[in-house]
Amino acid sequence: MNGIERIPEVAGLDARRGVIRIPPEIDIPITPRVRRIIDTEAFQRLRSISQLGLVSLVYPAAIHTRFEHSLGVYRLALLMLKRFAHDDRFTDCVSPRDAELLIVTALLHDVGHWPFCHPIEDISAPGEPHHEQFARRFLRDGEIAERLREDWELEPDDVLALLDGSKSTRALRIVGSILSGPVDIDKMDYLFRDSLHAGVPYGRHFDQNRLIASLWLNEAGDGLAISDKGKTAAELMVFARYVMFSEVYWHHGVRSATAMLQRAFDLVKERLDLEELFLLPEQTWITRLTEAADGKAASDLVGGLFGPRRRLYKRLAQYSLFDEPDVYGRLRGRPYQWLKRCAENFADLASSRLSREIAGNEIIFDAPPARREVQFDVDIFFAKEGRYRPLGEVSPVVRALAERQFDDYVKRVRLFAHPDAIEALARLENVTSLVEEAAEMTNQLEGSVS
Repeated sequence: MNGIERIPEVAGLDARRGVIRIPPEIDIPITPRVRRIIDTEAFQRLRSISQLGLVSLVYPAAIHTRFEHSLGVYRLALLMLKRFAHDDRFTDCVSPRDAELLIVTALLHDVGHWPFCHPIEDISAPGEPHHEQFARRFLRDGEIAERLREDWELEPDDVLALLDGSKSTRALRIVGSILSGPVDIDKMDYLFRDSLHAGVPYGRHFDQNRLIASLWLNEAGDGLAISDKGKTAAELMVFARYVMFSEVYWHHGVRSATAMLQRAFDLVKERLDLEELFLLPEQTWITRLTEAADGKAASDLVGGLFGPRRRLYKRLAQYSLFDEPDVYGRLRGRPYQWLKRCAENFADLASSRLSREIAGNEIIFDAPPARREVQFDVDIFFAKEGRYRPLGEVSPVVRALAERQFDDYVKRVRLFAHPDAIEALARLENVTSLVEEAAEMTNQLEGSVS
């Protein structure tokens, strides 16, 4: 047994005691030092933060937490280390201490998240703290910092460096690629777990065990590759990710709810203590948002999401790169405030053509953000040939879904309208021309060129 296999958590994979069970019937080895991290207040708060937030308004069982996901990612880190423990290229570079750094970072990778942080961060509101700031706070001071130093002999800044990739030794590039890369433990867990709880099969149709068993180091020896035996599993993971984005994460109902939350937050953020808000449990967070939503527009939005009746904005139009590339190109990647002004301009134009007034907050544009998803770019090692080849070179599936811009396949520009306004808006003769006119007006007001 080598040094990595003797790490208590890795050895615990084969133990029958000291485990926590998570769905679906998976035992997570918990050593005393891991338990002491899990029992900290900062980690326990993840029990009150849903992994998928507003997705549960469309898929009711998708109410699992970042606590459960963090345990799943931690377990996958152990499985990958167990796989690489017998790879001489890996163990010659990655020490047991590097492996332990990966273990705690996998466990703590989401510790800075707060309720609904990703959709709120996409607004880029002034003074809005990002979840990375909270991660630094929780890791550098307090209980977790003490546990890292006393139980693991690790410095909190080492964990932060692995999370943000700011240190780039060869060993850290290798373990960093396990944590965040084309075939990383975060994606492997959330695709499977989100699919499981949403009640859809799409994210579970790749062979996780086969993929782990086929892991290899790339030709440079500083990141992950896959042996040819894992090619099909890798292709299925690419397809799983594509379908989960298409059918779950960017489902039109989910995006309507997301757009409503963003607009509600934008309307009330001046009345909220953001620093305090983002430290709250999810239900208390919702209560504070509800209390702050005292105007009709904000209260309609918040009530439609979290009130006694679910009332989501309705889809009036949607555009993709393929059916309406010009309209899609005009709106994708635009800043939130630009999209808000464009919605107000559309409402004014629609009001002038209809027999009723359409308020600016009755219209919401939802568009893909400028930040794009990480592309799936991994090498396959063909043992008989003794050579590495990019997966996209040998796989038509990956070439179609990963080498091109993944986002443009699964993310749409959508125009949502208040349920009370949708019937009137449906009488508009050419919604697309109004969208284009509203976009042009917004550009002119900002002194920019379309």
